[in-house]
Amino acid sequence: MAEFTTGEAVALELPVARIPTRAAAFVLDLIIQVVLGIFLLTLVMTVLRGDDSSPWFATLSLASLVAVLVGYPVLWETVLRGATPGKLALGLRVVRADGGPIDFRHALTRGLAGAIVDFWILGLFGLIAVATSMCSPHGRRVGDVLAGTVVVHIQQRLSLPALAIPPAWLTGWSAELELTGLPEELALAVRQYLTRINSLTPAAQHEIGQALVAAVCTRLRVTAPAGYPPVQILGSVIAERQRRSLPARPAPPMLFPSPAVPQPR
Repeated sequence: MAEFTTGEAVALELPVARIPTRAAAFVLDLIIQVVLGIFLLTLVMTVLRGDDSSPWFATLSLASLVAVLVGYPVLWETVLRGATPGKLALGLRVVRADGGPIDFRHALTRGLAGAIVDFWILGLFGLIAVATSMCSPHGRRVGDVLAGTVVVHIQQRLSLPALAIPPAWLTGWSAELELTGLPEELALAVRQYLTRINSLTPAAQHEIGQALVAAVCTRLRVTAPAGYPPVQILGSVIAERQRRSLPARPAPPMLFPSPAVPQPR
């Protein structure tokens, strides 16, 4: 399993695809690519009437090879948002390092790296891909590292992310915050604090909470509202961040139980 932190600071755990499953998906795609290559080569020979000495033969053959080795995975992963026929058959998908769907840029980087480094030109027929995947904790080949992607299993149903429930008396304050200044690492630290707050001692809750409030307010260039405990201030910030980033969804589980702290008068 690998933990991905989404843009709204929600942590997701997804099962990473390992070499045997990825190799099986690769073989299925390779079979389709071979069939496609034979079809394109036959088409070229038909158009040129079997004249393999023509300069057009070399040009069109090279174009067909590039289309099969690079165009095939790039097209499918772009259209299917990280999948190819082989990956779909094995329940795999390529995702970004934050767990989101990939786009054409990621697919093109993976496709070029796969053709040049991982598998064919310099890849020793996949030896480089296997070696780098074995050395990576998340099974990433060179193309994944360059594109910032990971291949995961998608067959299991993901549970809804736990969402923060903000104190009603702080929603007006948090709604006016400019949250683009809050980095992913700090947002994740706040979420982890809220999730594990019940396992901390009161002294640790206060000390860590105050430090996080200071860090968050410094990043956001605001003053923390006076008279409120850190858990409520941080919960309000994370809840507002999630509200802006996540689509509407049914009754999510609470990220943390709000302690019984009365509203200051």
